[in-house]
Amino acid sequence: MTQRYSFDTLGGQVGQELGVSAWLIVDQAMIDRFAETTGDRQWIHVDVERCRRESPFGGTIAHGFLLLSLLAPLQMQLGLLPEDVSRTINAGLGEVRFQAPVSAGERVRVRVTLASVEAKGEGRLLMITRNIMEIDGKDKPALVAEMAAMLYR
Repeated sequence: MTQRYSFDTLGGQVGQELGVSAWLIVDQAMIDRFAETTGDRQWIHVDVERCRRESPFGGTIAHGFLLLSLLAPLQMQLGLLPEDVSRTINAGLGEVRFQAPVSAGERVRVRVTLASVEAKGEGRLLMITRNIMEIDGKDKPALVAEMAAMLYR
């Protein structure tokens, strides 16, 4: 990605799309690792055979929080941060809406728009992005979420 802005000019990008990530396959192995890590082993995520029989989706689906956790690495892949930023700290989430399930084996990507930039003292900016996680071949996104990051010059 070609850098189009700096720490000082980032505010001029508010309202603009900053990028779209590559597609990422959310496979059963990823879902299982997330279940093991978090302890969330609800059958809708990990029991492939039961899901084939009983789930309205015909198979397992990814945890919503797994999808949410993918936003940061997908954003990093885009190289959104200006080169003159020394570090970035996750500052939280705004509104998050899970809108459509992601079945095991489907591909997702994130479309990032700069929602706002606010000066927070000398050499710090609070950057809010709007993130839409798209599902390959589907009209409805998996989720829409605002993410906040503190950028340091």
